[in-house]
Amino acid sequence: MQLALGADSADGAQRPRAGVRVREIAPADLAAIAALLSRGFPFRDEHYWLRGLQRHAARPRPQAYPAYGYCLDQGGTPVGVILLLYSEVLAGRETIVRCNVSSWYVEPAFRAFGSLLVRAATRDKSVTYFNITPAPHTWPQVEAQGFQVYCRGQIYAALTLSKPVPRASVQLFADGESAGLSDFETELLQHHAGFGCLSLVVHDGADSHPFVFQRHLVKNVVPVYRLLYARDIGDLVRFAGNVGRFLARRGGLLVRFDANAPMPRLAGWYSERRGRKYAKGPHPPRLGDLAFTEAALFDG
Repeated sequence: MQLALGADSADGAQRPRAGVRVREIAPADLAAIAALLSRGFPFRDEHYWLRGLQRHAARPRPQAYPAYGYCLDQGGTPVGVILLLYSEVLAGRETIVRCNVSSWYVEPAFRAFGSLLVRAATRDKSVTYFNITPAPHTWPQVEAQGFQVYCRGQIYAALTLSKPVPRASVQLFADGESAGLSDFETELLQHHAGFGCLSLVVHDGADSHPFVFQRHLVKNVVPVYRLLYARDIGDLVRFAGNVGRFLARRGGLLVRFDANAPMPRLAGWYSERRGRKYAKGPHPPRLGDLAFTEAALFDG
């Protein structure tokens, strides 16, 4: 898709600007896109962006949607970018298409055209678009684009202080394991293990409960495991003691996960200073489901 871009004149008409257009990002653009994003987000190097884009390229994705997103192009050179990470996921028993809108950056000289990238990116009303990393100063702008809050904050919890379920056991997911898991969950755990995440299964009698965690350091010091996927956030609360002990043996005493309110059954704290997430479309993500998002693809 290509859109002509221009500057608004005094009478409100749009005047074309030669050589500037919005188009889909192609595989041949990835090195230039990584360089552009490393300028926009200087705390991330080009390798970080290329690794995530390559992971995204290698995984199954819904057809008939942009493979990577859109760029603002001037004479063949990307000068702006919005990454779009499309996935097919289950919402109840229905397979839906959703899109993680990620990493929007435009070079300063072209900022006047930045809103057109978003407009091109989020116009399919059958798709659920969501933003999991909006900076606080951008919240009013995101809301003006039609997005609504679906997650207000996050909890940091010491799961090891919870009482474990006596009959439950926690194991690393193994390739080929499927007992008690749907085909979708089996593939999800397999892919995320390949991204460097920790894919786990809690066995409770005949029942199996999938989880995906990602280890990171808060302020480069404190090891924390971030929940990227659970079948239901209630499973994390129920098996907190079991999961917490498993993660503690792997260096993580705290677990971070999305929430809209404190959870008195868990020892920890709730904060709305960060963690707000927005969605627009028919199926807002549920709490505890960040599968195949930038969190897994880029940070894993």
